[in-house]
Parts: sequence; structure tokens; C-alpha cells
Amino acid sequence: MKSVNTQKVWFITGASRGFGLEISKAVLAAGDKLIATVRSKPQDLAVQLGNHENLAVVTLDITNEEQAQVAAKQAIDTFGRIDVLVNNAGYGLLSGVEEATAQEVKNNYEVNVFGLLNVTRAVLPYMRAQGSGHVINISSVGGLFGYVGWGIYGSTKFAVEGITEAMAQELAPLGIYATVVAPGFFRTEFLDHASLIKTSNEISDYEATVGAMRSFAANANKKQPGDPVKLAQAFVKLGHAEKPPVHLPLGNDTLAKFREKTAAFEKEITEWYDVITGTDHDDVAA
Repeated sequence: MKSVNTQKVWFITGASRGFGLEISKAVLAAGDKLIATVRSKPQDLAVQLGNHENLAVVTLDITNEEQAQVAAKQAIDTFGRIDVLVNNAGYGLLSGVEEATAQEVKNNYEVNVFGLLNVTRAVLPYMRAQGSGHVINISSVGGLFGYVGWGIYGSTKFAVEGITEAMAQELAPLGIYATVVAPGFFRTEFLDHASLIKTSNEISDYEATVGAMRSFAANANKKQPGDPVKLAQAFVKLGHAEKPPVHLPLGNDTLAKFREKTAAFEKEITEWYDVITGTDHDDVAA
């Protein structure tokens, strides 16, 4: 068991499966305390996690801001503080940008972006009062690199990247850290029907691009290279870091894609350098 000085209190959303479940297991194994949130049947998760003495499971639909406020208050009432918030809850949308309906796009943002903000607004007042804390937002390799068929989902994660970068600057003077974690393809339930929505609207003109991605996703399920248990251990290290990073890409695939993107970006800058640098007023010094 950790000492009182090093024991952290975690608040993890979407803890019933996937990353959320593995991180929850690792947090409890490390001797930390945990508020784990689920949308329903909290008793099932409590049993799955061994009814651990350092665990409290609360019901939370992150799209409901009032519920988020109640859940944060429950965490404080139970353990007295929140040291690490992990905004994990979310789901994927596999669709061409044109194929997704307005409602499907709104639903994805409602969970992946607005839900994350609901929970963050509920927890930050307690962290500000403490003068300490760490907000960890889960993005994706799709938040660093645009993939065919993942444009809408990826855009929600691009939003999380930008939100976290700004938060890191805003919270630093208050003693609070913010990190955005971008996992690559890990062997979780993400590509299962419960976590991934496929639009009913499929346009034949995109068969060679989005259609190919649909086939790839179906065949790649449960064959992804990333190990979620190792990811969970990385989260524990991150939560206990004295000076955590703003960005943490996880997985060799994520790192390779990011480097591919930055190399392509640099090439475009070189090719378009005169245009890029030729748009200032003439009286502005170069």
C-alpha cells in the first residue's frame, strides 16, 4: 500500500470495458484509490474489480452535465479529493465525411467532446481548490493524422488535442497539469459493435476508400498491435509523474504516423515557402 503522500485518487470515465477497465485495474493494483464511472449497472463493475476497498463505482452518462456534477461531488465525499481525471469515455464512428448524417455527427461530438467538457468542468473546481491535479484526456492516432473513413471521429479527437493544449497552459499557473494521450490501434473492444458505429448510409463512389477501411476494420478486430495492459501501466506512470508531458502518443504505429505527417508537412512547407511567407504587409519586417 502506498503512503498517504503518494497515493493518488483517480476519476475514470467509461470504466466498464476497454482502456477504462484496464486502467482501472492497474490503478487499484498500484495501491491508488479510484472513482470509476459507468452508464449503468455499477454493481457489475464493482464485482469485476473485486469489490476493492479503494474503489467506488458511480453511475454517469457524461452527456448529462448535472450527472457529472453529482459524480464529482460523490468522489469528493468518498475520498476527499481528485488527483487524476481520466476522460476516457467515447466511441468511434466509421464513415466517410459525406456519408455521416448531421445527427450522427452531433451524437459523436456530444460524447467525445461535449461529454469530456462536462466532466472536466465538474472536476476542475475541486482541483483548483486543492491547487493540484492532473487532467488526462484520451485522444487517438486519429487525432494526429486524418484517416480515410475516420474523418468525423478523428475530428472529435483533433478537438480534444486542441482543448488539452490550451488547458495545459491555462492550468499550469494553478498547479494543475493537462495531458492528451494518443493511443494507436490497441487490442480492445473498440472495433466491436458496442464501441464502433457504422453509418447506414454508404455511398458507392467511396467503395475504394471508405469501403476498404470498413473491410480493414472488420479484419483487424482483435489483431491490433497494441497491448492494453501495457497501456494501462503507462497511464499509472503518467499519473504519478512529477512533470507529465502535454502530449503522450502510445504505440509504435502512432509514432510512425505522426512522423510521417510531420515529414509530409515539412515537404509542403518547402514547396510552398514563397507563398507561405509572402502574405504579410510590406511594412512588416521578415
